[in-house]
Amino acid sequence: MTKRLSEKVALVTGGASGFGKATAEAFKREGAEVYISDINEENGKQVSDELGIKFITHDVTKTDDWINAVDQIKTQSSKLNILVNNAGIGFMADVEATTEEEWELVHKVDLDSVFFGCKYAIPLMRESGNGSIINISSISGIVAGHNFAAYNSAKAAVRHLSKSVALHCARTTDLVRCNSVHPVFAKTEMMKSFFDNPTEELISKIEKQIPVRKLVTVEDVANSILFLASDESKMITGSEIVIDGGLSAQ
Repeated sequence: MTKRLSEKVALVTGGASGFGKATAEAFKREGAEVYISDINEENGKQVSDELGIKFITHDVTKTDDWINAVDQIKTQSSKLNILVNNAGIGFMADVEATTEEEWELVHKVDLDSVFFGCKYAIPLMRESGNGSIINISSISGIVAGHNFAAYNSAKAAVRHLSKSVALHCARTTDLVRCNSVHPVFAKTEMMKSFFDNPTEELISKIEKQIPVRKLVTVEDVANSILFLASDESKMITGSEIVIDGGLSAQ
C-alpha cells in the first residue's frame, strides 16, 4: 500500500518537541522526506538522529533564517510540498499586566513567524506542486480568555492570515493549500510556559472545562496535521480543524 506522503518533502518548525516532534514522526512513517527546524539545536539534533530525519537550526522570527532554511531544502531536496508552521510560545497575562515587550515577543514568535514561513516558502512550494501549508493556531485563536490578551490576539490572527494565504494561493496556483489547526491544552512543554507548575490538580481543573473531560494528545494533533498534509484533503483550503473536545461548541 502506498504511504500517504510518499515522494513529498516536508518542513516542520518547532520540531524538537511536542506537536512538532509528533508530526515529524507521523510524516516520516507515511513516507515523507522530513526536515525539522528549531532554535533548540541540542534537542533538534537529538530528534533528528532518533527519527532519521534532517535538522535545520532556525530562529523563526528572523527572515534570514527562513531564507536559509528554504534554500537549504531546495538545494538538498529540490522541492518542498508541506510546511507546518508549528513553532510558538505560550504566554498568560491580561491586557493591563502585559508589557509592550511581552506583547511584541508573543506576536513575533506566534504570528510573524507564520507570515515569514508562508511568504518565503510559497515560491518553492508553487514550483514543487501539490503543496499544503498547515499553520498551528490554538483554541485560544477562537475562544478568548481574560488573561490571554497577547496569545489570543496572535493565535486569532494566525487563523485569519491562513485564510488570506489560502485565497492568495488559490488565485496564483491551484496546487498550494493553506489551513489552520486549533488544539486545546495538551501536556507539552508549551503548557509549562503558561503554568510554572502544571500540577495534576490544575490539569484536572482544566479537563473539567472540556466536554469530553480530557486534554488533547500530541498524537491527536499530529493526525489532524497529517490529514491536511495528505492528498485526502485536496479540496480543503482556508479552513480550520478544531481539536478541543467540544469546548468551543458550548
